[in-house]
Amino acid sequence: MFEARWHSLDEEPGLVRDRRHGESPWGRGGGFHRPASVRLEIVNSATQSMESELGLTIAAYAAPIGDGCGVGFNEDVLVAPASVLKVPVALTVESTVSLGELNPQERRVVPSGPRTPGPVGLSLMTDVVEISVRDLVTTMLTVSDNVATDELIAIVGIERINQTVDNLGLRSWAVTSDIRTMLDDVAHSVGFGDYLSLVRHRPDVNGAPDEEELMRRIRSSPALDPTQGTRTTARDAVELLKGIWTDRAGPPVACERIRWAMERQLVRARLASGFGQDVSVAAKSGGLLGVVPNEIGVVRYPSGDAYAVAVFTRRGDGISADPRNVDRAIGAVAHILVDEIRLTRSS
Repeated sequence: MFEARWHSLDEEPGLVRDRRHGESPWGRGGGFHRPASVRLEIVNSATQSMESELGLTIAAYAAPIGDGCGVGFNEDVLVAPASVLKVPVALTVESTVSLGELNPQERRVVPSGPRTPGPVGLSLMTDVVEISVRDLVTTMLTVSDNVATDELIAIVGIERINQTVDNLGLRSWAVTSDIRTMLDDVAHSVGFGDYLSLVRHRPDVNGAPDEEELMRRIRSSPALDPTQGTRTTARDAVELLKGIWTDRAGPPVACERIRWAMERQLVRARLASGFGQDVSVAAKSGGLLGVVPNEIGVVRYPSGDAYAVAVFTRRGDGISADPRNVDRAIGAVAHILVDEIRLTRSS
């Protein structure tokens, strides 16, 4: 259960203008001149409906780029970011480059042997690959390349990544391992020697554990427990994005490089699904074995107004919701929160 809250140094806003009607049960609600407390009840009701229907727990937060109050729920609850961790990795690498401590054109050789598993990019390639540091960042953020991520983590080190977010005052962020270690840790906790053995397991061929038991074990894995593994909160994910979009998180050139890459992420089914085609979305998605689908990003309206949004979800035991519905729910939650901020700012 959650409760949406405003976050500002000012008093809670009073009245807002007419709220548009939406046909979806996950829509924006309706009514005229609703007080902020009533509007937040609408936000709560709509999101609770999604949690119940899809068997999810949701943590989310949105805030304007620049100054202004944000709104969210469960925004300070620790979550497992999965591939969203690639944003602080990118910030650390690009900042190191900007400081002159790393050559962006340095060539990295990825051997042809076993690589970090993944569904895209270098994980799928057979032969030796030679690629520059800056191109590793691009493939990490645009297609969520796991091999590229681990190469970059090896270059700058986990300690420096954590120092980067700690220097920004984002205390909830913690990267505890590279991607390959995290995946193997999940497999070990489930009872397999490594991640590849886990994903190749077929209960109808190999026997126990069956699919239901397998997913139960995966969900309880310490690697996916944000009190033990890599973690953040929705609020700190948004604060990180705000820093990148205002050049406060690192050198301006580094921040610009990350914005450029996130604008080109190929996945468009989550945050972007909640907004019209006239709204641009720069994002980084994350997820692992369907347990923690999530996405963070910045949405920009034709007016120039921009908002940082983070939506983290987690599936419960015995839940097998259509992933497409989960993706749309992420977009719907993002739109509800951003719409709430925009209506308040226009009142």
